[in-house]
Amino acid sequence: MEAITEQAYSNRQPVVMSRGLALLFAVACGLAVANVYYAQPLLDAISSEFDMGRSSVGIVITVTQGFYALGLLLLVPLGDLINRRWLIPGQMFLSVIALVTIALAPGAGVLFSGLAVVGLLAVVTQTLVAYAAALAPPSARGRIIGLVTSGIVIGILLARSTAGILTDLAGWRSVYLFSAGCLFIIALTLLKFLPQEQHKASLTYIQLLQSVFALYREERVLRIRSLFGLLIFTAFSIFWTALVLPLSMPPLSLSHTVIGAFGLVGVAGALGAARAGRLADRGQGQHTTGIALVILMVSWLPISYTKQSLAALVVGIILLDLAVQAVHVTNQSMILKVRPEARSRLTAAYMIFYSIGSAIGSIASTSLYAHAGWAGVCWLGAGVSAIALLLWVVTSRPK
Repeated sequence: MEAITEQAYSNRQPVVMSRGLALLFAVACGLAVANVYYAQPLLDAISSEFDMGRSSVGIVITVTQGFYALGLLLLVPLGDLINRRWLIPGQMFLSVIALVTIALAPGAGVLFSGLAVVGLLAVVTQTLVAYAAALAPPSARGRIIGLVTSGIVIGILLARSTAGILTDLAGWRSVYLFSAGCLFIIALTLLKFLPQEQHKASLTYIQLLQSVFALYREERVLRIRSLFGLLIFTAFSIFWTALVLPLSMPPLSLSHTVIGAFGLVGVAGALGAARAGRLADRGQGQHTTGIALVILMVSWLPISYTKQSLAALVVGIILLDLAVQAVHVTNQSMILKVRPEARSRLTAAYMIFYSIGSAIGSIASTSLYAHAGWAGVCWLGAGVSAIALLLWVVTSRPK
């Protein structure tokens, strides 16, 4: 692959990323990515309606995340080939159809089919991140990525709160009808305000996909940061997928609304995203990563006391989400600097590892909970966090 310098790419692609447009991107990202996470606080309700065991209900999340990973490979790279002004709203309109299908699903087969399509198309979020990076000036790229990524994290966390409230009010199916309406509105808004693009890559679709794998071979920072992404989102998914199980069972027996409200606590993590991006802009990405991974390790201690103290759980959520978000924003800021003409492909290459980690964490946490309880889940999460910290120690040494 022939690399293009930052200056040459900037001359070809005008900078038009205002704060208002960045906020619109953040809202769109939050609404799109929420579709992957609505099911997490609904696992017990879905398992009851479709007669799934608690030890296997994690497959609901795994199906969505698995197809999300497939979409990262097959759809996100298209942002380097097709005008994103049409690509992004188009994927959202198709997602609306899939969401309505889930809401009306008569059986598990239709449910899983709808979840698969929703996962596949939810990668529009990453197309938006890459687009934001392309439109932002180099000196503020980390900050812009942090702002847009804040929308993603807030969307992930508010998805749980929204799903819990709507399920208690009108049943779990209302969650997906609500999402379909929101996504339809934001797709129309983006269609009006997204700028036109020029100078797309001169590649066939097959060459485009092949170039994604070439990036792994050519860019060391992509390889290392992808491994960080896999590990931190395995830990993230281990926690959030399994959390509904101890909270919904005796002695706590909390409602879906209360369980979903814990997602609001994690918004504190999103608030640290822009700061992490600014530090990456200043060349402090390695130090930020190390500090965040230490915080991630520490977070599992208060989380382990969930059944004894909900206050400890709140502290653990804040620490975990802050750490994961700081590493994630830093990862993206560092990766998207290396090939300005291939930002959609770089995003896809990195986020494939994110999605694999999320899928592994979902199925592993629910399976382990059935055999070792909440303590087993916490040990697993702490172990994954320790591996991530060890990776940082090894890779941060000067070459």
